[in-house]
Parts: sequence; C-alpha cells; structure tokens
Amino acid sequence: EKMQSVSAKIKEIDNENNKIKDEIDALILGIPNIPHVSVPVGKDETSNIVVREWGKKPEFNFSILGHTEIAEKLNLLDFKIGSLISGSGFPVYVDLGAKLERSLINFMLDSHIDNGYRETFPPFMVNRKSMETTGQLPKFLDDMYELPKDELFSIPTAEVPVTNYYRDEVVKEESLPIKFAAYSACFRKEAGSYGKDTKGMMRQHQFYKVELVSIVEPDQCLKELDRMTNCATKILDFLKLPYRKIVLCSGDMGFSAEKTIDIEVWIPSENKYREISSCSSCGSFQARRMKARYKNDKKETVFLGTLNGSGLAVGRTLIAILENYQQEDGSIVVPNVLKPYMNNLDKITKN
Repeated sequence: EKMQSVSAKIKEIDNENNKIKDEIDALILGIPNIPHVSVPVGKDETSNIVVREWGKKPEFNFSILGHTEIAEKLNLLDFKIGSLISGSGFPVYVDLGAKLERSLINFMLDSHIDNGYRETFPPFMVNRKSMETTGQLPKFLDDMYELPKDELFSIPTAEVPVTNYYRDEVVKEESLPIKFAAYSACFRKEAGSYGKDTKGMMRQHQFYKVELVSIVEPDQCLKELDRMTNCATKILDFLKLPYRKIVLCSGDMGFSAEKTIDIEVWIPSENKYREISSCSSCGSFQARRMKARYKNDKKETVFLGTLNGSGLAVGRTLIAILENYQQEDGSIVVPNVLKPYMNNLDKITKN
C-alpha cells in the first residue's frame, strides 16, 4: 500500500515537473538573440545606417504608373480573381506575368548555383519544433498559418525547413561551409501590418522567394554575411535595378539575428527605396535550439553558425522591374539577363 502511494506521488511530482519545465522553456524561447558588438544601437529604423547606394535611378519624361496599374493594363496580374478565390493578398499571375515570375525564380537560382550554392526544394509545411528552432515560434505565432489538426505550419520562408536540415546532427568540419539556395512559396498573415501596403503586391499573404542559407563555423559568420549579401545584390546588379544596403540597428533587427543587412530597391512610383532582401547572421542562436554541431580541430563538439537571406523576394523584384523599366507607350522592357528565360522577348506589351 505504501509503495502504491509512493508511485502515485512520483507520478504527481513528474506531472508538476513537466508543467514547470514547459513554463521555463516558454520563457527561454521568448528571449531573442544578442546583437553583435558591431551593430549600431537604436530603437527603430531611424537609427539604421546606409552603407552603400548603387545604380542610376531612372528619369522619366512622362507620367509614370505604379506596379498595380501597369500589371492590370498589361494583363499580368488579376487581383479581383485572387480575392474571389482566396481573399485579399492572393493575386493570380496571368500569361506573361506568370512567365516573368517564373523567369525570375529560375534566373535567381541559376545565379546562386553559379556562386556555389546547392539547390534544394524544401517542404512548404513544417512541424512546431522546426518553427521553434529557427525562432519563428512562439514570438510570431499570430503571423503564422497553422494546420492544428495535423500539427503543421505553412512556412513563412524557406529559411525554416532548410536551416532545420542539420537539426540534431553533428557535421564534419571539412564539409563546412554548407550553402543552400531554395525557392519556395511563403505564407504570412501580416497580423501586425494592418492598413500597410494593402493595395498591390508589396505585402501579400502568399508570395515567392529564393532563400539563401549558410551553415558555417561560428567565427566565420560575419565574413559569410558579407559574402551572402553580395550574392543577393549581384542579382540586382544583373537586372540593373538601383538599390542600397543598410545595416539595421539593434531595435530593428529580427528575433534570431545577431546582425542584419537589408537591401532596398528603388520604387519610382513611391519615390523611395523598399526592402527586397534581408540577410542575417544568427551566430549559434538557431544551432543551439536545433542542437546542430560540428567537431573542431581540437575534437570538441561545438555549435554551428547559421545565416539566412533573401536572394531575392521574387514579387518585389517583379514590382521593381515593372516600375523601373516602364515605357511611355505602356510597355515594359525586359531586362537583358531575363530574355533567355522569356523566349528572347524584348518588351511586354498590351498585345
């Protein structure tokens, strides 16, 4: 009888311990990464630092249009049908609009593969653990599309499945650095962005991105961040789109980042730059959550360093092309590097 009582007490204590552990884990998972010493200190985007501007902004001698008007006049996008099928924030790409989007994806992937990235095509749905290890959960739960019955989440970026590739693994040091390029659809509720960019394609619930992920030794993270950012800007160099690079301050960085460099492309109709890529070093922050490690030359098992960046956001690249390459007759000149992907088409016209 005493032993039965002890057994029941042990079960009770175990249950209480598990509850306490869950509470502790929830607190720990809510603590963000520590900014690197080189990151400028500030509360918001006003403290970000512009480090480079590239390219000549186009000069127009006619009244220019925004990307929404251009896309509708040239029958590239159908916002009305998208809203009917799914709701706002889900445009349908049509005819040459679909071809241009696909051409951009293929061009970006080919360029990054030439730069030494391995192509991968990840799942678009992941489990809760995958979202926790990269830092999307629990902080950004309200922005996620969840399938509760299946205990799955639609990915907000390919960073999540690709970075988790080495979860619970010990990698051989000689295999580093590991570099992946991945195309995926991305799904975000944009819960904290009510009223922002509701017209057009600037902010969507479903959009497409070519993502870059690097797995490196932790002391190589910042060097790799510069290299990754240059791979992303190279796409804009090829497309001859004006852009600038910005180092984000401590108050404007993402949850998992130790340092972030944003790339912003010129949008003529708004007369300002808009974000098209965000490249971040996460140090060993994500690797600790994932238990992703490697053995160094001293035979010590240490945590890896992880980085991720857009190379690029495809929809925003399409926006920049439509606006920067627009002509007075309403047509769009196809950038030279995209012509092989567009059946050597020179212009997109209404016909």
